[in-house]
This record gives sequence, C-alpha cells and structure tokens, in this order.
Amino acid sequence: MSSVSFRPQDVPVGSLYDLMSASIAPRPIGFISTLNAEGRGNLAPFSYFIVGGVNPASLCFCPANRSNGEDKDSLRNAEATGEFVANILVRTMAEGMNQTGVDYPSEVDEWPLSGLTAAPSVVVAPPRVLESPVAFECKLHQVVRHGSGPHGTNYVIGEVVYVHVEESLWNDGMIVAAAFRPLGRMGGQEYIDLGGPEIFELARPKR
Repeated sequence: MSSVSFRPQDVPVGSLYDLMSASIAPRPIGFISTLNAEGRGNLAPFSYFIVGGVNPASLCFCPANRSNGEDKDSLRNAEATGEFVANILVRTMAEGMNQTGVDYPSEVDEWPLSGLTAAPSVVVAPPRVLESPVAFECKLHQVVRHGSGPHGTNYVIGEVVYVHVEESLWNDGMIVAAAFRPLGRMGGQEYIDLGGPEIFELARPKR
C-alpha cells in the first residue's frame, strides 16, 4: 500500500488539524463550563477531550491557543479559578452547543446564546448544563503547555470531585449503556449521533 508521508511541521497547521480531526474519530465532546475571576460565565465545546483515570477520577480537555497566540477563555478561567464542569452532549443539545463554538470576545457569556439551562453545581462554582445527561464537576489538577503561539496545545487536567447522572441512565451502580447515546465529533462539520447512529453536519455560526 502506497502512502503520502511527511513530517507534521512540513504541512500547514490547518491541514494537520483537518487530518487529525478526520482520522482520529469519532471523538467524545466535553462541553466545558467555567467562570472567570469576576464570575462571568463561559460555555464551550471541545472534541479534543478524553477520560484520564479513575483513581483518582480525572479527565482532560485541550484548548488550542487562539490564532493570535492568546489563551482561550476556558483555559484562562480554569487557571484563574481552579474549577470547571465537563458536560456530556446528546443530540437535543447540538444546536445550543453549536452556538457556543465561536471564538467570541471574553466579555461574551455564551450561556444565553446556547438556550440551555445553567444548574447549580455542588462542589464547584461554575454551573453545569441541566440538559446534559452526565456532568462532571472538576477541580483543576494541572495545565500542561505543549507548544506556544498560535494554535499551541494546552492539556487541562481536572480531578472529578462530583458527578451528576440522569436517573434513567443509572442502574445498580452502572450506566445503562443501551439508553445512553452521546454525540461524537467527526472531521470537518460532521458529528455522529450514537442514538442512530446518524452522521449530521453543523456549520459553525459566524461571530
């Protein structure tokens, strides 16, 4: 089998992003809620998101730097307050999620744009998304910076300190897998609804 082979630094960042996003798929999506130091809300989806471990329970989301090299609000807020909530998405939340996927100025609170409901958390200050069937309240463990400048990578590692699971999905200490159908991220504008499964497109809204 013949291949097109190259070093990552020899192709544009956009091409590398498209390659990795389309080939490492489907990916879970962490819908991350944070508060800044003044208490302003932020809500943003990250498909560079993964479970870490269970002892202690941990997870990680990876916000790339903005094109001007600055930190995204989710990273800045998590570092400033030491807290965030990772909400898991289902299809009924897709349009609301999509409205938050724009790189808005820091003074914009995405909650009203999403049309989703902010519900109080128990241990951390940032609210969770009421419509999310599973939400993980997290305390910041560590930020690992791997690269700098435009599109530099950051690994935001959180320790899970409280969990919310929709009652119908929890039975005898386990998730009812047959009833849980989260959204996954494919490449380009494609998502996968595991309730189908069905692949559908969402064009990113303009700021």
